Amino acid sequence: MDWDDLRVFLAVARTESLSRAGARLGMNASTVGRRIARLEGGLGRVLFAKTPQGYALTPEGQRLVPPAEAAERAAQDAGEALALAGGLTGQLRIGAPDGCANYLLPQVAAGLCRDHPGLEVQIVALPRVFNLTRREADMAIAVSPPQTGRAVVQKITDYRLHLAAHDDYLARHPPITRRADLRGHRMIGYIADMIFDRELDYLAETGAEAAALTSNSVSVQMQAIRAGGGIGIVHDFAIPFAPGVRRVLADEVSLGRAFWLIRHADDKRSGRLSRLTEEVTTAIRREVARLEAEVARAEAGRPPTAGDLTQGKLASS
Repeated sequence: MDWDDLRVFLAVARTESLSRAGARLGMNASTVGRRIARLEGGLGRVLFAKTPQGYALTPEGQRLVPPAEAAERAAQDAGEALALAGGLTGQLRIGAPDGCANYLLPQVAAGLCRDHPGLEVQIVALPRVFNLTRREADMAIAVSPPQTGRAVVQKITDYRLHLAAHDDYLARHPPITRRADLRGHRMIGYIADMIFDRELDYLAETGAEAAALTSNSVSVQMQAIRAGGGIGIVHDFAIPFAPGVRRVLADEVSLGRAFWLIRHADDKRSGRLSRLTEEVTTAIRREVARLEAEVARAEAGRPPTAGDLTQGKLASS
């Protein structure tokens, strides 16, 4: 049995689509279909059933998954035996919520590519939990550890979030000196029924009114804040990317969260992924610390605004 055919089989099994499998493998959908037909013909078994939702594994296909994954691990081990002595090569797909994907992972990926010229890094930003069983990513970053499934989980780092607004918005609206002053201000946040993790329900912890301007993307929320649309909870590490945006009530409203790195349990023995995991986690910790320190330095050194004078103190923490 040809390993390359098994590789195509696993891609279709995990994506349930010829086109998505082809995109992952660098093939067109018709080529993927022909390879699956060739494999089925050689085995004398039907491995997939076409359904309205896509390509579903038949019982025969389900029985083929474990040995195919064992062959995949063997092929990876063979490549890693040669690669670990030098720079890492191949593809690394990292799944992450869009706050991390937009404000942290670009710098992390740039460093990885600089250190390992043969490495291709893919950042997948999605506002949902990644399915590592289907190999949607080689590793995923989440805001809470999974409670079920076979996974290797490690904490990356803690981070802080605060209420924030653009100077233009604050100049046009009444000063905010205490939490009660948030009433009447336009709040920006998540679409309530699209919060995929309870850790993202930020506004519920502030006592603020329900958000009037919402998005399922934290990056869109930040752009709305930059546009002067209102006040929202933002990651401290995102503030350096948003000129004019500053923290509000930083001493009174401060949220703490953590990032977790998740890998499929079968990948624990992979020396290549273990090395990449260490480099990714170290780089994320460094970026969070650097950007949060930049926010603190900027607020400590900025001149007082009219709002600060009204409050009688600087708004920095």
